[in-house]
Amino acid sequence: MLALVTNDDGIGAAGIHALRRALAEIDGLDVRVVAPHTDRSGTARSITTRTPIWVEEVEFDDGSVGFVTEGTPVDCVRFADLGLLGARPDLIVAGINHGSNLGDDITYSGTVAAAFEGIVLGVPGVAVSQQAGVGGMGYAGREFDFAVSARIAREVVRKLIAEPLPPGTLINVNCPAGELRGIEVTRLGKRLYDDELKLVEEDEGRKRYKIYGFEPSFEDEEGTDLAAVAKGLAAITPIHFDLTDRAGLEHLSSWDLEALSGSAEQPTPG
Repeated sequence: MLALVTNDDGIGAAGIHALRRALAEIDGLDVRVVAPHTDRSGTARSITTRTPIWVEEVEFDDGSVGFVTEGTPVDCVRFADLGLLGARPDLIVAGINHGSNLGDDITYSGTVAAAFEGIVLGVPGVAVSQQAGVGGMGYAGREFDFAVSARIAREVVRKLIAEPLPPGTLINVNCPAGELRGIEVTRLGKRLYDDELKLVEEDEGRKRYKIYGFEPSFEDEEGTDLAAVAKGLAAITPIHFDLTDRAGLEHLSSWDLEALSGSAEQPTPG
């Protein structure tokens, strides 16, 4: 079984190497790495379409090899799917991210996007993230201990190999900083972003603003990933890619679509 390991923090990030070493302990799992050459955090599902993408084989300190590319995390998954590794991966494992990916944050995350790309391509995906040791929910802090999150990632992957999930589902794993008090299966929570427009520099009519990076809060609702990690629990959240609003389908079906199409054909008065 071939597992692709990728991330959005870049090939030099400690988290991806903790992950690949942990997964290498699983018998029969061939672990390969394709990762961005630099930090691509917050790139979500962006792809590189305008120019060809450089890729280079690199050797790690333990003698194993991987590929580094100037592409995005989703590009990395596409490289693997299109044959860079010699065979199509059977599993995508993204991480370990330097910082949590909880609640609404997953829509911005390159780590989660890589796992999403796997399920778009019909390949199971796992995203693994580690809360920072300082700085609340992982935004301001820079101290990470990947020992526990790497072990949890290994066991989640081992479980998925034995008991695959339904197609189209990925697992989003978030580990708290400090002592692990347990593991909880959760749903996505709600972030409360505290961003503000802050002028940081002004030069000859140009202005530079900071609008992101301020410490967010969250709705402390039982059963959510945000609440679990805040209590010192690792959160395991199943996510699927179908964004269709089922109730909305029924509501929109009640519209007079024939009237809408007729109105659209009428010329606009000049």
